[in-house]
Order: sequence, then C-alpha cells, then structure tokens
Amino acid sequence: MAKIMTTLEERIQAYLAYLRDEEKSRNTLSKYERDLRRFIGFLTAAGGGEPDKTGVPAGLTKEILRAYKDELCQSYAAVSVNSMLAAVNGFLSFLGLGLRLKQLRIQRQTFCEQDEELSREEYGRLLEAAAEQKQSNLNLILQAICATGIRVGELVHITVEAVRAGRADVLSKGKARRIFIPADLRRLLLEHIERKKLTTGSIFLTRNGKPVHRSNIWRGMKNLSAAAGVAAAKLFPHNLRRLFARVYYDMEKDIARLADILGHSDVRTTQLYVMSSGQEHERQLNGMDLVS
Repeated sequence: MAKIMTTLEERIQAYLAYLRDEEKSRNTLSKYERDLRRFIGFLTAAGGGEPDKTGVPAGLTKEILRAYKDELCQSYAAVSVNSMLAAVNGFLSFLGLGLRLKQLRIQRQTFCEQDEELSREEYGRLLEAAAEQKQSNLNLILQAICATGIRVGELVHITVEAVRAGRADVLSKGKARRIFIPADLRRLLLEHIERKKLTTGSIFLTRNGKPVHRSNIWRGMKNLSAAAGVAAAKLFPHNLRRLFARVYYDMEKDIARLADILGHSDVRTTQLYVMSSGQEHERQLNGMDLVS
C-alpha cells in the first residue's frame, strides 16, 4: 500500500520524484525545487503551511496565490515570473487541486538587446585572449561549443572516439541526435588528443582527470573579460550556442533544420536564438530608404 503523505515536505519530495520519473534534467529539478521552496516560504509567512485533513496546505487560497504572483511581478522579469509560476502550477496539479495561476502574457520580441548578444568579432577576441593566456583547453572548449552548437552539458559526449569518427551521438533531454564535428575543429581536437596522450573517453578534462563542468567554463570565460575587451555579462557558455545559431541561420535560413541541430523540440525556442540585435534592427530600418 502506498504511504500516505502527511506533511508538505513529503509532498514536495514526491513531486520531485515524479519529475525525475518524467526524465526532467537535473537543472530543471533543481530550479523547480528552488521555486517551490520560495512559494512555500511565502505561504508560511502568510500563515499557511502543512496540509489539513483534506490534503490542501493550510491557508492556500486563490487570494494567496494572486498575492504571491503580485510579489513575484514586483521583483522579477516577466519571463522569470512565468517560469516560477509553472513550478507552482505543476505542484498544485500533482496534488490534484483545481487551483492554478495564469501566466503573464508576453509579447514576443523581434530583436534582442545589444548588451546581451555576443558578436562574432567579440568571439574572435575571446579566443585570442585565451590563446595569449595559454588557456589552450578553454580555447578548444569555446570553439567546440561555437562551431557545433552543442550544449555545454553535452561536451562529455565529445570523446576520443567521436573526434576520430567526426561525429558525436548525444542523448539529452530525452532526445537523441548526431552532432557533426567540422573538419577544422576535428583537426585541432585530434592534435589535442595526441598532445594529451588520450586514448578513450571525454577529451575535455580538468587537471584531476574529471570531465570539465559548466562552472569551470563559465569562470574561465569571465576571467577573459578584461583581456578580450568583452563585457562580462555576455560571457557565459550558452551565448556561444546562440552565436552558432545566428551564423547558421544567416547562411541557410532553415529554422526547422537548425532546431534539429540544436536539439529543440519546439521551433519557437529556436526563433529566440536567431533574433537579431536592436542595433542590427536599426541598421535594417535605415537601409529601407523609405523617408524622402
């Protein structure tokens, strides 16, 4: 017989276990737990908390949910608010409750902010800075992400065997796809394998011989900011993947194919990757020559 969940903590853990069974990623699980803890903290402060005899957390009403949503709106951007509400709605649905919060309606942007976009020129300066500082491993990692569009968490799949074959088979977020390694990148990676005397397994390793973690790459990029003359706010691994997407789309104009390459299930996600900057949008408007 299934154990009867009597405390709110038991219900949270059961929900997280359900998400694991749904094969949600580790990062998604971590985020959902943080968002739920934030919500439970708000509910407790409002006088709510443990479930009553009906299984509903005490004090949980539509009014409390609206108050929580209002508080989020005062502190976070609309996209962040919606992601936090998604965690709460999922939990409420898991509990079998009819309560639910409507997400904010967000008009789709047609271009991204210039101060968020890593340009091709800045990427080049980043590689030069890494080379000057003899950060050869980091230099190769940056090129591997930007030249293939691979996710930073998928770098572990770039193995000795994959480099020699010229392709890596990746299973991520429940979706399998093949990532091809461009000839120039493959040549550099083969040289790296020879230099490091690697025979098998992942080629991007820490000094302790463990696969490099996203935090190592993030920190390494930030440390190159001053030498490369690139704002630190632009320097995070995912921006390299976005640069790959923009360059590919500029060449091919095939959004569906790009979605497959990036491993996106929804082409709308891919559309966010290929938005041009506000500066580019302004240049295009000026080039239309529609003012006498």
